[in-house]
Amino acid sequence: MSPENVSLEAAGRSRRPEAELKALAAAGAEELGWNSSAEQVIAWVARNFNLSQAAVACSMADAVLPHLVSQQFPGIDVLFLDTGYHFTETRITRDEVAGQLDVTIVDVMPGQTVAEQDATYGKDLFGRDPAQCCALRKMNPLKNALAGYEVWFTGVRRDEAPTRTNTPLVTWDHVHNLVKINPLAAWTFDELLDYAGEHQVPVNMLLSNGYPSIGCKPCTRPVAPGEDPRAGRWAGLAKTECGIHQ
Repeated sequence: MSPENVSLEAAGRSRRPEAELKALAAAGAEELGWNSSAEQVIAWVARNFNLSQAAVACSMADAVLPHLVSQQFPGIDVLFLDTGYHFTETRITRDEVAGQLDVTIVDVMPGQTVAEQDATYGKDLFGRDPAQCCALRKMNPLKNALAGYEVWFTGVRRDEAPTRTNTPLVTWDHVHNLVKINPLAAWTFDELLDYAGEHQVPVNMLLSNGYPSIGCKPCTRPVAPGEDPRAGRWAGLAKTECGIHQ
């Protein structure tokens, strides 16, 4: 489906009471346990949520998650955080996803362009205060974009980093106040690539060039053999997450 640009304010959607959604998250976690398949997890969501209530977050490292979810939620919103700092390869992948999958790309934009942010906070904020830069260009825009949805899918996997080892399949997201689904939590990186190859879904070219985890260009470097897959993110800084999944 064609991509569409939207403002940061969520389109008007009715939401069930928070207590009801929290109860649903708890029930889903109990029903699905620790190792249900991605298809089973998505099927549970399809039984409990409508298309307009759900969204997929995708960094465009690959399109495995959007492809999986769109099999049961055709036309689902796929949120792409357009930080203004992406690799060219990431933007190419975004366009491929928009053109090849049955999804609706939603470009989530920060409140300021990179130039406007430089004028306000000084050039290259990412090098001086990466936490603030992530908040301005990722966390705050995403929180605004998720308002109105009841559930969101992420591609977080347990094998990505020690901080993600205990990632559940279903949980309540206290940061964004909605149900959070991690269908690929139990997958390995090789399983991800195998699925992408078998189903011919778009994959960011950087994945095969030493970038197992892809973020903004200024804050991402290639990873050496044997390193933690996320070692190339904010390398040299005491930072391993942008804050979205903490």
